[in-house]
Amino acid sequence: MSKNPNPKPTDDVDIVLIGGGIMSATLGAMLRELEPSWSQMVFERLDAPAMESSSPWNNAGTGHSALCELNYTPEKNGTIDLSKAVGVNEKFQISRQFWAHQLNNGILSDPKQFINKVPHVSFGKGTDQVGYIERRFEALRDNHMFPDMKFTDDREEFAEKLPVMASGRNDNEKVAISWTDKGTDINFGALTKQFFTAAKAAGTEMRYGHEVKNLTKDGNKWKVTVKNLHTGDTSVVKANFVFVGAGGYALDLLRKAGLSEVHGYAGFPVSGLWLRSTNPDLIENHSAKVYGQAMTKNAPPMSVPHLDTRVIDGKKGLMFGPYGGWSPKFLKKGSYLDLFKSIRPDNIPSYLGVSVQEFNLTKYLVTEVLQDFDKRMENLRNYVPDAKNEDWEIVTAGQRVQVIKPAAPPRFGSLEFGTALINNTEGSIAGLLGASPGASIAPAAMLELLERCFGEKMIEWADKIYEMIPSYGTKLFKDEKMYHELWEFTQKTLKLED
Repeated sequence: MSKNPNPKPTDDVDIVLIGGGIMSATLGAMLRELEPSWSQMVFERLDAPAMESSSPWNNAGTGHSALCELNYTPEKNGTIDLSKAVGVNEKFQISRQFWAHQLNNGILSDPKQFINKVPHVSFGKGTDQVGYIERRFEALRDNHMFPDMKFTDDREEFAEKLPVMASGRNDNEKVAISWTDKGTDINFGALTKQFFTAAKAAGTEMRYGHEVKNLTKDGNKWKVTVKNLHTGDTSVVKANFVFVGAGGYALDLLRKAGLSEVHGYAGFPVSGLWLRSTNPDLIENHSAKVYGQAMTKNAPPMSVPHLDTRVIDGKKGLMFGPYGGWSPKFLKKGSYLDLFKSIRPDNIPSYLGVSVQEFNLTKYLVTEVLQDFDKRMENLRNYVPDAKNEDWEIVTAGQRVQVIKPAAPPRFGSLEFGTALINNTEGSIAGLLGASPGASIAPAAMLELLERCFGEKMIEWADKIYEMIPSYGTKLFKDEKMYHELWEFTQKTLKLED
């Protein structure tokens, strides 16, 4: 019970950022450059930043640029569709530019703490998958945004490139890979912490162990009701603008704020599990992020397996997954009542529609949840044939909430697998929903937020935005010269050169 049941406003700030992850960190950094006089306050319910989805062991750390992720390059009627891959790649280039700018301005410190070179590899086995990998390579090889792509179906070259994946593999099995050595591994937790360290030094007030309980409109401002989870005290902060970057709790907070824009929206929680190697030799002998195709036909995008080299706190790691799990929690450290409390009369049709239409997802989750450790190891052996049970352990990854958007009959609801930005018409509040590519494209998502919510300021901010993002307003897939110039600049600044 709160020790202060009738709180009075204690603070009046320009910007409130809800959530201590990479999204709030990115938006806060942008706004400090654009409007250094605006006061900012961050609320995080846990006792440190980046402990949910931004935590390095709660995600794959892939710099999502579509270099190897096969779900971004579907094949339609014999033709590889590159549109989504190019779009994701464009957004990741914005991330690279923004991080490089922040390094040059002293906001970020050591790039090696958060970004490192790791080859990105696409893997296929069997006649059908090998054919697809080769067709995908041919579609990408001359595209300047997918640099130095290579392909092989030669077993010796495969073994040289990926010895852990080649050892023990049947000699008669067809395999192929395409790859580029220009890929990256990103520790979004370290990146978030660097941003918030600079934010605190610049005067941003960080309130950890504080959970936002309600958002209400008060004239031209927002009243943000916050509970101190350590003392039980409740306080109210008034803000001109509120960003809800609270992961799985974002939808509920936007509902409490009364946003008509989320009417009919629902959320479906999905948890993840990884197999993590405990064998130093395996970890040392594999250096790549290897993405394959789903192991079952018509499986959802979240089921795409990958064998990932990680670089966390200067140490290499190796994990495989994800394996789907299920929990009614909307955050890894949330409540088992989250799903049930999210059900409203307006989103029941969305839930019912998806439950009927997304049978493949339901089947996948049930199958995954019922798998034991031995079954998960069997799946791993498609990638690491010699995998031994004693060399791997199960770790629980972050909790994701897939967005269910309302849809017109006969669908009623549609499950969205991307990242969605929601804001009110006045542009005084916005929130981010969804999952992958998420963290990898945080700067692009926050640029979209600035356009939607601060449109009247964009001309005034133009010069500064171009400093932060030199390609702003330009499609790099159409401007090869600018792409190469910015690539060289970010490679050097992020210390990714050979």
